[in-house]
Amino acid sequence: MEGRGLVTRAAGLVTAAVAGGGIALGGAALLGGIGGNSSTVREVEATPPAESAAFAGSTSKALSIHEIYQRSAPGVVQVTTTSIVQTAPDPFSNPFGVPQQQETQALGSGFVVDKAGHLVTNYHVVQNARSVEVSFSNNESMKATIVGSDPSTDIAVLQVRAPSRALTPLPLGNSDSVGVGDSVVAIGNPFGLDRSATSGIVSALQRQIQAPNRFSIDHVIQTDAAINHGNSGGPLINAEGSVIGVNAQIQTGGTTDGNVGVGFAIPINTVKAVAAQLIKHGRVEHAFIGVTAHAITPELARLFRLPVAHGLLVEKVEPGSGAATAGVRGGKTTVVVAGESYILGGDVLIGADGVAVSSTSRLRTL
Repeated sequence: MEGRGLVTRAAGLVTAAVAGGGIALGGAALLGGIGGNSSTVREVEATPPAESAAFAGSTSKALSIHEIYQRSAPGVVQVTTTSIVQTAPDPFSNPFGVPQQQETQALGSGFVVDKAGHLVTNYHVVQNARSVEVSFSNNESMKATIVGSDPSTDIAVLQVRAPSRALTPLPLGNSDSVGVGDSVVAIGNPFGLDRSATSGIVSALQRQIQAPNRFSIDHVIQTDAAINHGNSGGPLINAEGSVIGVNAQIQTGGTTDGNVGVGFAIPINTVKAVAAQLIKHGRVEHAFIGVTAHAITPELARLFRLPVAHGLLVEKVEPGSGAATAGVRGGKTTVVVAGESYILGGDVLIGADGVAVSSTSRLRTL
């Protein structure tokens, strides 16, 4: 095992690369009807007592839940997609085993972001859709076109041809300023119940969830606001009435398909960057390093006699990736310790661009 000087080389990886790090995490269930595994969720500190007179954690600018709903609901839409799926042949009605095509519909949520008619929703809401319709709070439905979609962040942008005066864009906030305990409201269409509002708090920050293409989405917001199937693509709104995230997944614990108080929203700062590229180019380019790595702890360093106590142990390198081009090497020997597998013999990454790295999410961010 080698701890070669990879501080400057790791910086080269970020520059040379083309998202996510190929780090496989258990994905939570996608809210648009697509199933998934459970993600690992840590305990969080107890919620501070809510203030009696206003929205919990209120400030002078805080709005009541009712005020947030009145301002935001007109800009939240129900997204209805129509897809064609192949069904297994019925041995009685179709004895020759020819697959049948069936038209199916799925429901999700979305919200208006500008007067040009652009709307944001989840990629998995419109994935494989043959046609998309959106309905507004006045029950007016209209066809929408998919401007672009990004499976790596589970974000899609739609567009409708509607008069600007009929559109209510929602203000977009700053997800970097969100704190645990902040009050939030989710508005969406759970199980097709249009424009339902639920409230809660930010339960945790910096979570990771799995995108539809199995890449990791970083910096995710965890909330206990009730969100369910059909809430996908809807806004998570702070006490000032600004969108701080796009509701995307729930953790169910494997015992139910409904809400158990653990939901995840893609941070709006990620959404803004992705939506801007989709509107301008119709696609998104991500930095892709191409490594699967394991965070080094002092215990692992002692156990495996590693040259450093903190960093990343490279286990796999994707062929043709930036890491492969830079000469980073993965491990070859698999060992199991306390039921967990490690691949030893690869490089150790200790920094990128002069910044120490001790987690894969930090490396991806850099």
